[in-house]
Amino acid sequence: MANTETALKEALTIEGAVGAALVDYSSGMALGTIGGGKELDLNVAAAGNTDVVRAKVRTMEHLGLKEDIEDILITLGTQYHLIRLLKSRTSAGLFLYLALDKDRANLAMARHQLRKIENELEV
Repeated sequence: MANTETALKEALTIEGAVGAALVDYSSGMALGTIGGGKELDLNVAAAGNTDVVRAKVRTMEHLGLKEDIEDILITLGTQYHLIRLLKSRTSAGLFLYLALDKDRANLAMARHQLRKIENELEV
């Protein structure tokens, strides 16, 4: 089982990764971040993407959809932002956030690798 630091380091090895965070969407706080730099403030991204997750969860409830959200994809001109909601008992209320350079990333492979990281993560 991987801890937060190990999981985030592994996420940053995904081809095209710019930054990653583990976020508590009940508070909007990043429990850990890696990468980002000047171009991407991961703490701001964590707080903002918390609003995205809350809105989608609320919309699913209003629609009466009884499905789990696997991930949420936001496509920008030069980046993909991938939000993966965690499902285990110990990680309920958390999501992994991954920013990818669109020119270098393979979206299908990034989703696969993020799912693998989720399965190995112990919070």
